[in-house]
Amino acid sequence: MIAVEDAILVRLVNTWDADEIVSLYRTGGWWKEEYDPSSIPGLIRGSFAFAVAVDRKSGRAIGMGRVISDGISDGYIQDLVVLPAFRKRGVGREIVGTLIAACKNAGIAWIGLIAEPDTEAFYGPLGFHVLTDHVPLLWKCDP
Repeated sequence: MIAVEDAILVRLVNTWDADEIVSLYRTGGWWKEEYDPSSIPGLIRGSFAFAVAVDRKSGRAIGMGRVISDGISDGYIQDLVVLPAFRKRGVGREIVGTLIAACKNAGIAWIGLIAEPDTEAFYGPLGFHVLTDHVPLLWKCDP
């Protein structure tokens, strides 16, 4: 657990209120209405590490991020989001730091992510750099 400031705490969790996590996914623009909120507990448990930033006053999640990994070789940070009212306060930095620490504690040294355009200034000081000569790809499933 890391105290971002007196009012916010970042911690790794194995479970969390599904409605709060869905709200964070919506904030990130990653939730489709056809998704089933009952899948959230499995998503959290199936992640190598799942971090939640908690507003101590309300006890509610105001940010999150997770790592997917086999727990041995590579880790991928994804789904990093902080509610707009809590941005620019170091919350995202602490979430990423918590996830990196979880990977390092397991011996995972290769940690990657796909970032939104123009976020290099956020991720650079955290140790990330652009992978030149690499292209992120996404498989498109036919409906």
